Amino acid sequence: MASTETRNMVLAAATVCEDKKGEDTRILELDPMDSGFTDFFLITSGINEKQTQAIAEGIELELKRKFATYPNSVEGRKLGEWILMDYVDFVVQIFLKDRREYYDIERLRKSARRLDVDELKAALTRKTLAARKKTPAKVSAEKVAAKDAGKKGTPVKKAVKPAASKATKKAAAGRKK
Repeated sequence: MASTETRNMVLAAATVCEDKKGEDTRILELDPMDSGFTDFFLITSGINEKQTQAIAEGIELELKRKFATYPNSVEGRKLGEWILMDYVDFVVQIFLKDRREYYDIERLRKSARRLDVDELKAALTRKTLAARKKTPAKVSAEKVAAKDAGKKGTPVKKAVKPAASKATKKAAAGRKK
């Protein structure tokens, strides 16, 4: 299962694709049984080599700025016909339109779950909201409730004081008199 950080990085890269006017941007969540080497493919197209190179550069800069991460490797940047950026947990592929049609990567990954940018944003928003529901105030309230439940019969771990010796008890009783 891909981490939330990986999903956020994929979303940031997809946003750059949209900002740089990449066409037909697709996110494929790969089946772990089918592909053990990465979690996502992000695929987009450009009209010409300059645009594909600008998209690749924009993705690299955005992920460096937001997540302090760099691609493990980049292939095809000079030609700009098919640029592959390997971020280990996800792979970005930026094609010229005709190259994308020729290689048809989406067809090769039939078992992959297709996500659009809005769907990925919604999933991340749901996870973020679920994480925010468990605020420190609620956590401490849960601890208090657990202690109260412990008094009613549910065992709760408590700090154990060392037992006082008989001599210490007699000395304490003598001081009280």
